[in-house]
Amino acid sequence: MSEISRLKTQITTRFSLGGFQIRSDACTFLAHQLHAFDETERKKWITNVANHVQGQCLSLPVVEKQHIELAIKEANNTGLDDTETIFRVISAFDVPTFAYCQEKKKFLLDTSKKSILAVPDAKSNYIRERYWLLWQRTCRHESFSLRLAPGTDETGQKSRLILRKVENILSTSKMNDVVLLGLLTQLTEGRYYLEDPTGSIPIDISTATFSSGLVCEGCFLLAYGKYRDGILKIDEVGFPFPEPAANSRAFYGSVNSWGGPSKKLLKYSQNLGELEKANPEHSIVFLSDCWLDNPLVMEKLNQLLRGYDEFPPVAIVLMGPFAKTNENLYSLRNLFQKLGEILSECEKLKAQTDLVIVPSIDDPAAANILPRPPIPDTLTVELKKRFPRTILTTNPCRLQYCTQQIVVCRADLVTKLCRNTIHFPKEGLLEAHFARTIITQSTLAPLTPIAFPTHWNYDAALSLYPLPDLIVIGDPCQGFHTTDQDCTVMNVGSFPKSKYAFKVYYPCSKIVEDSQIPDEE
Repeated sequence: MSEISRLKTQITTRFSLGGFQIRSDACTFLAHQLHAFDETERKKWITNVANHVQGQCLSLPVVEKQHIELAIKEANNTGLDDTETIFRVISAFDVPTFAYCQEKKKFLLDTSKKSILAVPDAKSNYIRERYWLLWQRTCRHESFSLRLAPGTDETGQKSRLILRKVENILSTSKMNDVVLLGLLTQLTEGRYYLEDPTGSIPIDISTATFSSGLVCEGCFLLAYGKYRDGILKIDEVGFPFPEPAANSRAFYGSVNSWGGPSKKLLKYSQNLGELEKANPEHSIVFLSDCWLDNPLVMEKLNQLLRGYDEFPPVAIVLMGPFAKTNENLYSLRNLFQKLGEILSECEKLKAQTDLVIVPSIDDPAAANILPRPPIPDTLTVELKKRFPRTILTTNPCRLQYCTQQIVVCRADLVTKLCRNTIHFPKEGLLEAHFARTIITQSTLAPLTPIAFPTHWNYDAALSLYPLPDLIVIGDPCQGFHTTDQDCTVMNVGSFPKSKYAFKVYYPCSKIVEDSQIPDEE
């Protein structure tokens, strides 16, 4: 047996152990690349390349030559560890779930097996966990926690507020200076209540002063007022205090709370941090409402993709719906095939850019509930043949680029919050109020399950705690971006309705660039 043949056998065996089938031309290419090394270096490189291929999240377990080329490039240029990947897409169903332990004052990983068909208790459990997350965060705020230097007393210190539970308030006939954290609900029609794990209490908000944000039923509120005659008369109402991500992560330790194969949080990876700084030109492109059944939209997508073929981004994220009308389910197969034909002619994109397909709740083959599964493989098989770096993912999903953490959600979330708010702020920009709402609520779904249906067992996929670096929303209203608590909140807007505008994010500088396909003269 020749040296190349023996090396090819080793390569095939190693990839088979990882569940992959490597193409003959790809195997030969890798064997020739490693032929000059000694036996020890060969084994090291085979393992390293195989791990990087695994990190590419291939849609099929078939390794092509371009996958090997990309893996060698990553392994050769970055010096990353096996679990450190430059770009990764994390499914909503793979996001780890953590529960707050009051005794240990930290978050512990929930290892129980989950299913979409949840038991009845799951509904109250996920709402309860949202409450405890916000409770522990609120208790740490300077307004409630008293931190004094050793040897000093409270003389002259500003009096701190006391966060109450509903059962404490109901145990007395009256109480002043009540501060309550509770879920805003309507237990009876036309009557609002605040609810926590210990009970519920009717409230009067007729003369209350509201802080910034979009207050909706299903939000957790921080209310201040006085309790009289069985009713909590609220003077001031707002959201729980936000918290910077760095402070929140201290209660998780080094465990990977984001998702992915790494045991440690890649946010702290020195290798990835250096790589991120070394590539300030790297970008991620976001589009929403990619109507592939609209000829003009396809023409503009063609212009965009061919334009980026000269300067390939790290990824292009296309959000649905992928058809303006869904009369025929299988018509999408032909539409995705046409998209694949365009992409197949973009050689640099094929070698360097991932195409991420995020469905909307209006796309076929899934119920109107989040998180929803990816577009079915049967509809995208031709696209993936022509563009192997296509990644079908869930809605919402998580992206990891080097140390950057990005949440992507294609839902009419801005519109739903505005439609369901019980108090619309008179001052301030909509984007600031929207960002404030989801950041303080620490979730993408701060609404009742009726207004925003979610799978109870997978509420962790909608969590925004600790805060990511970027939150990307696909809502057909006007696009915007704003920053709060060092977290950028961006609405992509509708690609066709905004005269073909889209957003570009530069992770190194955290800059969002507004872009648009120009009209042809």
